[in-house]
Amino acid sequence: MHRMSNLNKQEISVALVGNPNSGKTSLFNALTGLNQKVSNFPGTTVEKKIGQCKLGHSVSAQIIDLPGTYSLYPKSADELVTYEILRNKAETDFPDIVLFIADASNLKRNLLLLTQVADLGVPVILALNMTDIAERRGIFYAIELLSTKLGIPVVPINARTRKGIHEVKAHLLNVSNYKKVTYFNLNEAAKVAMLDELCEITDKRNTYAALQYSINAAQLLNTKSKQIRDCFEKHAFDTRKFQEQEILARYRIIDDAVRESRHTKSTDTTHSFSQKVDKVLTHRIWGITIFLFLLFMVFQAIFSWSSVPMQWVENGFTLASQMVEASLPDGVLRDLIISGILAGLSGVMVFLPQIIILFAFIAILEDIGYMARVGFIMDRLMRPFGMNGKSVVPLISGMACAVPSIMASRNIENKKERLITILVTPLMSCSARLPVYTLLISLLVPATAKWGPFNLHGIVLMAMYLLGFIAVLFSAFVFKFFIKNPVRNYFMMELPGYKLPVWSNILITLYDKGKAFVWGAGKIIVAVSVVLWALASFGPSQNMQNVEAKYATLLMKDSANAEHINSQRAAEKLQASYAGEFGRWIEPAIKPLGFDWKIGVALLTSLAAREVFVGTMSTIYSVGGEIEDLSSIREKMMEEKNEDGSHKYSFATVLSLMIFYAFAMQCMSTVSVVREETQSIKWPVIQFVYMTALAYISSWVVFTLFS
Repeated sequence: MHRMSNLNKQEISVALVGNPNSGKTSLFNALTGLNQKVSNFPGTTVEKKIGQCKLGHSVSAQIIDLPGTYSLYPKSADELVTYEILRNKAETDFPDIVLFIADASNLKRNLLLLTQVADLGVPVILALNMTDIAERRGIFYAIELLSTKLGIPVVPINARTRKGIHEVKAHLLNVSNYKKVTYFNLNEAAKVAMLDELCEITDKRNTYAALQYSINAAQLLNTKSKQIRDCFEKHAFDTRKFQEQEILARYRIIDDAVRESRHTKSTDTTHSFSQKVDKVLTHRIWGITIFLFLLFMVFQAIFSWSSVPMQWVENGFTLASQMVEASLPDGVLRDLIISGILAGLSGVMVFLPQIIILFAFIAILEDIGYMARVGFIMDRLMRPFGMNGKSVVPLISGMACAVPSIMASRNIENKKERLITILVTPLMSCSARLPVYTLLISLLVPATAKWGPFNLHGIVLMAMYLLGFIAVLFSAFVFKFFIKNPVRNYFMMELPGYKLPVWSNILITLYDKGKAFVWGAGKIIVAVSVVLWALASFGPSQNMQNVEAKYATLLMKDSANAEHINSQRAAEKLQASYAGEFGRWIEPAIKPLGFDWKIGVALLTSLAAREVFVGTMSTIYSVGGEIEDLSSIREKMMEEKNEDGSHKYSFATVLSLMIFYAFAMQCMSTVSVVREETQSIKWPVIQFVYMTALAYISSWVVFTLFS
């Protein structure tokens, strides 16, 4: 990307900065739409959202959505990333301009960060968001006067309704005309000689950037940090006193700008309405009751609303299989595509509608501001278990996926509580478990089973999710006694105002999550399905020849029962294959849980990702089967019999399998992100061992009790 030099530049870099809950995500989506991608900031696991935005005929903008922060004195990993990007002017990630988004209904608090960012030497535009909420509260701003007092362009917007977006783009086009402003005179709070020394030590020309870096780095243990501490000691510089002086000086400027430009009118009825709603939603009893009721309705919807689109997906894969059968001659390639790739993919992709419904509910609850209330009401419950209310957001997000949920724990300042949250979050039933639960619940509970007006499938599904949460509390309570941290933590959480959901934001979120699931899971499933098909289709030559010879003789003697004999031959060839050999090798270890060699193969392949279990079972049961039966994995599993004639998938076996998947760490992506977040191999190893042990023991107990 070309660095900014003039208005003829083809692309400029814009950093979107602001406090949490200021509307950054809405503005980012309004500017970029679907033209965005997610990666990680270099050297971190913090998600980096980048989008492209067309500003004019020949100029576009690369929008970088930085994590929300309250100041440039970072207390969490997310805040540290924003600070690191903005202080490194020599780096390629440094923006040409900062688009600062502020909540107009709480402007004074937001402007503290703006003045700090501007003093780093980067041009700033203020996007004054949520003006509609401010006006309903009787707060109005003279925009031109506010712009004059702050010395920067100010654009009133409503990111949720896209009001003011064109004006924002027009201001970004004039980026080279904006001057840098300085709000805080360092020379009045620090010695010039010390600032010059710090600039030399940190290799920074901007004195505020040098001092910011020095204050944050002074606590580290390296050569440069020692030089900084020596410099502070030489000039008798008190960092705490300086920060107090800095904040007071900045707020004098902010108070003056806000007081001169703001005027108020009528009383705030909306705010009082929100307070009345919060009295119910954050009540210690009613709040939890309402939350559980909402979860119950979500799980009912997952089964009730998804049946029709799931049937569409099933029919689509069946049609694709029939087209391949008609297009290709009989042989290895056709069998690979139909019984390997398509069978494996269909086994998981059929559950995409249910996963989208789950993501939709979580996204809506976050967008309207309810999830923050859940954290508030759950704080009292979480504290005895070594966590706090902020742990609830990663845990609830864990119902979608553990990987971003573990990354979301970065806003927990206390290291002990953050580590406990990381270690127990994978016990929350994620969307990858949803295909497994759906398949097994359909084996366990008849489709017509009802409990009053409610579908019993949804009730059992909610019970599995609650079981995961109980396991979280139990495990966290144990870790509380083994993980030490002398620092006492105080819980503070901002409750954002209630808002109607922005459906465009919800749709973009669903598109991103759905694409990530299809692409991420699809790659793994195709790879696993191809390998598994090969292992299930081929075996030691002598074994396979013996099976063929045996059933060739039977067909000659009893051609009238050819269909039954061919079915038996397919089953015996599968047992004689490499997959069958491997499955029987591990079967003694899993037989106490009620599992056979087929389940054993699926357990091992799903170590990569839990949803692969269903794809594996689909592949195993499709090898040697008929094309029209590819979508009937449930029926095939229900018809499976033991040698004594009893059902292979009995109540005890299915329940044991559900319990195993509720607790087992069957996700290598999660192991990887825990390694990155904890910067240690010890904690992911501990996590994998304790979750696997919990799964095995619990599964054995359940099978023993119910068999």
